[in-house]
Amino acid sequence: MTDSKTALLDPITLEVVRNKLDSVADEMEIALLKSSHSAIVKEALDASAAIFDARGEQIAQAAASPIHLGMIIPAVHRFVELFPPSTMRDGDVYVLNDPFDGGTHLPDLVMTLPVFEGDRLIAMVTAITHHQDMGGRSPGSTPTDAYEIYQEGLRIPPMKLYDQGRPNTTLLDLIARNVRIPDVVIGDIFGQYAACHVGKQGVLALARRLGPDVLTAYMSGLLDRAELMARKAIDEVPDGSYHFVDYLDNDGVDLDRLVRIEVTVTVSGSELTVDFSGSDPQVSGPINCVPASTLSAVYYVVRAAIGPDMPKNAGCYRPIHLRLPERSVVNAGPPAAVNGRSIVVRRIVDCLLGALNQALPGKLPAASNGHPLVMSIGGIDPSDGHPYVTAEIGAGGMGARPQKDGIDTIQTDTSNAQNIPVEALELEFPIRVTRWRLREDSGGVGLFRGGLGFEKRFEVLRGVARVSHRGERHRTAPWGLFGGGPGARAKSLLSKQGEAPMQIPSKLEFQMRPGDVLDVWTTGGGGYGDPLERDPGRVLDDVLDGKVSPEAARSEYGVVVDGRDVDQAATVASRSELRRARGPIDWRYDRGPLGRE
Repeated sequence: MTDSKTALLDPITLEVVRNKLDSVADEMEIALLKSSHSAIVKEALDASAAIFDARGEQIAQAAASPIHLGMIIPAVHRFVELFPPSTMRDGDVYVLNDPFDGGTHLPDLVMTLPVFEGDRLIAMVTAITHHQDMGGRSPGSTPTDAYEIYQEGLRIPPMKLYDQGRPNTTLLDLIARNVRIPDVVIGDIFGQYAACHVGKQGVLALARRLGPDVLTAYMSGLLDRAELMARKAIDEVPDGSYHFVDYLDNDGVDLDRLVRIEVTVTVSGSELTVDFSGSDPQVSGPINCVPASTLSAVYYVVRAAIGPDMPKNAGCYRPIHLRLPERSVVNAGPPAAVNGRSIVVRRIVDCLLGALNQALPGKLPAASNGHPLVMSIGGIDPSDGHPYVTAEIGAGGMGARPQKDGIDTIQTDTSNAQNIPVEALELEFPIRVTRWRLREDSGGVGLFRGGLGFEKRFEVLRGVARVSHRGERHRTAPWGLFGGGPGARAKSLLSKQGEAPMQIPSKLEFQMRPGDVLDVWTTGGGGYGDPLERDPGRVLDDVLDGKVSPEAARSEYGVVVDGRDVDQAATVASRSELRRARGPIDWRYDRGPLGRE
């Protein structure tokens, strides 16, 4: 920790530099989203951007996806390790996607461009995009039953995409030959390239204004200040060890076996250690994380739960230490399949919040939806003979907060992505959405209600569509807090012409033809506090809005709704009866079907 150097810097200039670098990162993000070709980027926003100093330390990041922004830190470190800054030249560009060599899963391609002022390296700018396809067994490169990474797509080790401005056409041709939608994928790669050049120009403008020496000093100062702020925030958390366990439905191969995530968070002064001992060994299916993915979850929770006002740079993470069991579900080794790593990341977040709720009661929310649904859908459109790949970025309910209801149908925690609008989906692809609405009674009950999931119906109009259905919380539920109930579990139902409807497990590969219908119900967030203390007027509003049924209002909240009003006398009697039957609230978490551990 360096305090003396930071003290010599002008604090006003330090803050101006911080905000300027953040704004340059945001400009990169805008360029990335606006210049990409795929619906998953231009509509769902599944891409991110950040700025690093000349040593490869993250110094600023866009308002983008936390799962990306944590993951790219090890990727840039890998570039610096293999291509030392002394060997970098103006016009070089580096890329990778190999999870076992700096990446996270194959669809996420990381691109880094070094920034030079004259002959001096002053920074690196980085863009990461989730590409809609990277080859492999299934459209979208996310086969739910893959058991080794070779089935998941094209692996790109750290290498140059540009060498002093000269493109690596061999690599571009290799990528184009191995993906189903080459124009879209190559278009998104050039979108990343455009974003990096926007970042380069922004950093150069600041360097020319301040001078490269001054800018370098202030970058170092920003890291040191962030460390000081992080240590102060951690120091305010009571010392102790806090333990939590949660589960994933299955690994995509053994559909009957739950996958255990266990975490112990130990706070000692200004140091924080996260120990994943007790988590399951790496699994057969693609529900595994490499360390970069696990890091992203830990970094997100520390900033969101402990220090939301910390600057957005790598200095925040200096007091954090991880213990990752070798060849475990949170630290998988090759040749493990890893395409579903975001599912694990979300459950790690749930575990960390569950642990920290013990240290910071009354400050953190109940569990959110926990990766409600992500689907890759692809095939060949017979109307033009062209292959297509698209995605469903599902949303669910946010966990209720200590003073507020959870938000309905939103991406939570480590993802800031959003759904692809129906109009965009139906305009580009042979798919129709015939129903999309809030899912009644899906939010966990409580003094503050969990956010709702949604119901959605998909139909295929032409040809055969191959679907990779990656959901979660079909077997377990997002837990409530301090008397709040769990959110409703997710479910999916596939109806084929002439056949009985088939309930889809959370992870499955299947095909759809015209006339087939896929109905999905995403989960809600956990509730917070005693539902019998919720204002009856708010329960009535939920009933009138279609968020809570009259039956649930009475059975769960003890509120008797008569038409458009509350029957006050009947409500008092109903709540008294429910309290007698239930007894005192003596639990902290309600985990739904699995009970408490």
